[in-house]
Amino acid sequence: MLWILRTGRKLTATQIADSLEISVRTVYRYIDALCASGVPVIAESGHDGGIRILESFKETPLFFNSVEVKALVDAFKFAQGAGYPYTEELESALKKVENGLHEEQRHDLSRRSNGLDVISPSRLPSVVPLLRDLEQAAKDGLTVRITYRKANAEKDDGREVDPYGLAYDRNEWYVVAFCHRSQAVRTFRVDRIARLEPTEACFEKPERFSASVYFSDQSEREREADGPMTVIRIEGEPDTLNAVCRHWHMRHYLTERTDREVWFLLDVPTMNKYLPMYLMTFGTAIRIREPLELRRQIQELAYGIAKHYDEDSD
Repeated sequence: MLWILRTGRKLTATQIADSLEISVRTVYRYIDALCASGVPVIAESGHDGGIRILESFKETPLFFNSVEVKALVDAFKFAQGAGYPYTEELESALKKVENGLHEEQRHDLSRRSNGLDVISPSRLPSVVPLLRDLEQAAKDGLTVRITYRKANAEKDDGREVDPYGLAYDRNEWYVVAFCHRSQAVRTFRVDRIARLEPTEACFEKPERFSASVYFSDQSEREREADGPMTVIRIEGEPDTLNAVCRHWHMRHYLTERTDREVWFLLDVPTMNKYLPMYLMTFGTAIRIREPLELRRQIQELAYGIAKHYDEDSD
């Protein structure tokens, strides 16, 4: 019935009933259901009367229940908090959906969506246009020239890159790109790009490239060796374990998690190189249950630091 009304014609209940092979009573029941869903159905009586929908509804082809609309509003909040480059367009689309709601639905949406807020991290105002330019360059297959600020570097670094895609990870935006200078795929934090210029050079992105898959593969390549695997069991408070699990490297080796314990499966060479110093930063907030070798290494590190400061006091 909705598709019939969207043609713009004014029809009587009898005409609609005959077209759909239903009763007039069912037509009026459908009208009530459409109105409850936010469709502006107008029923006019009289000689020239009939049933029609407002012209504005032609731009609102989808229906959402109250929870779905709330989910869209919440998604907008998360996108805004992440610095999503098309926040304005997303907000405009959301307003179009909200305009199709009747007064009772709008009140219900306001009530449902007031309970969730997203605290946005501070970001440079230049990040949004950079994200748009990088995404467009990836779409068009155009090489760009960037001026990049490395962490703790004394001066900016210029290079040409082929942007393959964007990724949002740990509250930061990254561009995964082929670097012409290093002749390898690299990741660059977008907020550290001081300047971006398009070039006339073109490139072809690898087929079925995925930035998220690349990040996962990178973590796997960071392993020191294909040595023997060991189970790492850590005990601690839930918030502290959350911080351990969010580590860019550790999260890929998580195998099991409870409120008080977490298990990782990692090769021994990588464990020996990275974990003692990293886990020691949590102090007494965590306790290493296994392996014993990792506990011993952390003890030695802690003893060495304590001895260092003890000698300073002498």
